[in-house]
Amino acid sequence: MIRGWALVGITAVLCFTPAIARKKDPAPQADGRQRAIQALNRLTFGARPGDLDRVISLGVDKWIDQQLHPEAINDGALDARLAAFRTLRMSPRELVENFPPPPLIRQIAEGKESMPRDPRLRAIYQAQLERYRERQEKKNGDADQADSPMARPDVNTPGLLALPPDQRMNAVLKMSPEEQGALMASLKGPTRQEFLEGMSPEDRETAVALANPQRVGAEELMQAKILRATYGERQLQEVMTDFWLNHFNVFIGKGADRYELTSYERDVIRPHVLGKFEDLLVATAQSPAMLFYLDNWLSVGPDSDFARGIRPAAGRNWRRRFPNPQQNPPKQRRSGLNENYGRELMELHTLGVNGGYTQKDVTEVAKVFTGWTLKQPREGGGFRFDERLHEPGPKIVLGQKIKENGEKEGYEVLHLLARNPATAKFVCNKLAMRFVSDTPPPELVDRMAKTFLKKDGDIREVLRTMLDSPEFWQPEAYRAKVKTPLEFVVSALRATGADVTDAAPLVGQLQALGMPLYGAQPPTGYSMKADAWVSSSALLGRMNFAVRLASGKMRGVQITTPAPAATDQPWTSEQALISLETTLLEGDISNQTHETITSRLQDPAITQRKLDDPARAPDVAMIEGLLLGSPEFQKK
Repeated sequence: MIRGWALVGITAVLCFTPAIARKKDPAPQADGRQRAIQALNRLTFGARPGDLDRVISLGVDKWIDQQLHPEAINDGALDARLAAFRTLRMSPRELVENFPPPPLIRQIAEGKESMPRDPRLRAIYQAQLERYRERQEKKNGDADQADSPMARPDVNTPGLLALPPDQRMNAVLKMSPEEQGALMASLKGPTRQEFLEGMSPEDRETAVALANPQRVGAEELMQAKILRATYGERQLQEVMTDFWLNHFNVFIGKGADRYELTSYERDVIRPHVLGKFEDLLVATAQSPAMLFYLDNWLSVGPDSDFARGIRPAAGRNWRRRFPNPQQNPPKQRRSGLNENYGRELMELHTLGVNGGYTQKDVTEVAKVFTGWTLKQPREGGGFRFDERLHEPGPKIVLGQKIKENGEKEGYEVLHLLARNPATAKFVCNKLAMRFVSDTPPPELVDRMAKTFLKKDGDIREVLRTMLDSPEFWQPEAYRAKVKTPLEFVVSALRATGADVTDAAPLVGQLQALGMPLYGAQPPTGYSMKADAWVSSSALLGRMNFAVRLASGKMRGVQITTPAPAATDQPWTSEQALISLETTLLEGDISNQTHETITSRLQDPAITQRKLDDPARAPDVAMIEGLLLGSPEFQKK
């Protein structure tokens, strides 16, 4: 095991030393080889063993064309890995019904909704109902000891763990709600993982839901993201899905979005990642996830029928459903014009902060989108347009008159924004920032923007323009971008050929590295620039992960430690290092990094013994971990 202070020293030397002189000159390695490495680094989440040879054999251009048409790529192996996650196929309403949120539990407690009949669902609901009543009693001062250990019954947790996995949930369902609560409280960390290991997907979901139903869909969505990025053959589609999810960011921690994000990624983002930008823009504008995240579902036109208290022509229950807005409105009741979506639509989704719009435009766009709301958002309801909430009259957006036309006003504004030259430049600059450089060449952005406007926002054609450009392939772009934590973790999994049997610990690892999945709270999403991710503590965290992964200490992940080819002689440390440099980095490593690792192999302070001791086999896992933490592997 590496001592903490020794690891700090390695990280400081490796990660803060510029990789200048190459151990082997890569330039004449044939442009085709370096082109293939560049394509794999930028258009995938990292190369797997054998990927480079496959791309070279197929031809870089042909491989790129395949990635630009993912529908023709067989992804059956990934589908098999994702099959266990039932929530990925559920609608928001199904997620709410199967894994009830607090408002639904409160309605049951108040007698407004009934308990489900299915025994599994009933157990989940009953467990949450007991917790709700305990909280209410404690709040009212009726049961100060409700949550104390003395108030909970004893549960034979070791005996339960001794049961075969397929029998554990049946035993749990026979317990009283109090016993189930005591069991869930006792299952933490490794004990929780031991309890869940080997269970069927449905049993596992039920067990997690007994403790916290809101976690089930979120956890499966996060684990699926890691598995898609690691094992998906449609790599460019996965990269673009991640890009657009970040561009049209929605925070998973905000209320109903815990239940909406699965559908948001599956039904809104993923189908449009290589299609027309306007289609993607409309889909996000109507998405319940976006309407809830940026509060547009609460927005009311100042002169709308609703704001003025005008009853509709028909509907006796209108006043009950929509109380007088002048009376003290309850929390989250519609109370006025909300400009959040109008502002972010122009600043972050289309024109950019310097795109030529004014505060007046923000207000006018907000008025256009009044009435774009939700049906029962806390119950998984979808988009609807409500004329009573819509601001009447014409609006002026970017100097153009938008005639009064109800819901269609929104489509007109989205069309106007999608075809604006400022939008073309802003979106193309972000794409070039993701794929080429933190500071993209203006000439490249201009060519991409020209294609964007000429091809009606066709994202596939914009990417093709970028990939046909000399700037994408120029030496200055080669291994010039720092990986985000997600890219780093997944590329390490891919490079080592890891078998991920449980992605939950990797989800936790990304949170520790400062990039919780779907966890960016501001609408800006996560930064794609190096300065957001490079610091001494961040790089130390990456090195720690690399060493844990390579040494087989990353729970839920198995990797095969490389071994020498069949020869009469065992590896030396130097041979192991050179072999791993080829396996993990295609030999593309600087003299500085090579010599730094070599010197550390001779330092007994690192692992309490010399790694190059000729009397002992080299510590291949440690060498692999140091290479995964090297500056070259940190970049793409």
